Amino acid sequence: MSDSAESGVGPGTDVDGDDDGGPAQVSSPDYHSENHTAAQTCGWTANALRGEGKCYKNIWYGIESHRCIQMTPVVKCNERCVFCWRDHKGHAYELGDVEWDDPEAVADASIDLQKKLLSGFGGNDEVPREVFEEAMEPRHVAISLDGEPTLYPYLPELLEAFHERDITTFLVSNGTNPDVLRECDPTQLYVSVDAPERHTFDRVVKAVEDDAWERLLETMDVLREKDDTRTVLRTTLVQGENMHHPDWYAGFYRLADPDFVELKAYMHVGHSQGRLDRSSMPEHEDVVDFAESVQEYMPAFTECKQVPASRVALLAKTSDTWVPKLKKDSDFWARDPVTGD
Repeated sequence: MSDSAESGVGPGTDVDGDDDGGPAQVSSPDYHSENHTAAQTCGWTANALRGEGKCYKNIWYGIESHRCIQMTPVVKCNERCVFCWRDHKGHAYELGDVEWDDPEAVADASIDLQKKLLSGFGGNDEVPREVFEEAMEPRHVAISLDGEPTLYPYLPELLEAFHERDITTFLVSNGTNPDVLRECDPTQLYVSVDAPERHTFDRVVKAVEDDAWERLLETMDVLREKDDTRTVLRTTLVQGENMHHPDWYAGFYRLADPDFVELKAYMHVGHSQGRLDRSSMPEHEDVVDFAESVQEYMPAFTECKQVPASRVALLAKTSDTWVPKLKKDSDFWARDPVTGD
């Protein structure tokens, strides 16, 4: 369950294991990994280091892009979304073959991998020294690189491990394991809703388990019960596939009573190019138009923000969408190992 357009993976990139069904752990040459923990530099992290712009998560939520780890504790996925940039063979290995590391080891591996990935920027004349030193002390983690993170058996404890290291957590899930998500309290919890009803879900998401739709519905109840965790529903919009019935989407979204709804364009990159035509990629204006159509049926969501560079729109109940602890006068930044007192 990856942030496909943010990953930095280019068209046609082969990021899979062998042809016999994928890696038992992680064998991709494009991921740096330790056992089953994988990380990769996000394109926006590199841009932020060079002063060439920041991710929409900075604009909307306060995440410092150059200090954000993009990782996953498990590459396996239990869905075969048509818009996924990965080759689905790489998701197909058996979990029984994985020797699971404990959450402390996964958290430490993620930080170490990030430092290795970014170490070369230290000699880049385009990167200010103070910015590089900040990047060497990450403060955020996006558990969104690939796979379905709820398949890692110690996910709630992994979130706690990151929080103990004073690192905020953005967790992205497909919502097929509601019992796991019930125990997870990240800084911000994303759940993908890529269809407004079962027929489109089966065609676009192609879940491995027969009861995935029912589990997603149960996850909406789980999100509604979250009091201390910010919740986001995220829809990847594919022209000609799932951009229909905005009223049905609104009705589905309301089941979860989320804090935010993100609607983002499918990007024609990686292995998705073998499944979809380039015409399946909506223009930014198409995304905003669809978001505004959804908004008409969600009167509590008075704000519609947009970031054209990422072809993404945000529906929110308030204009102030930043994570409170990430505001610049917060204790979180006062404790910063680089810039704090």
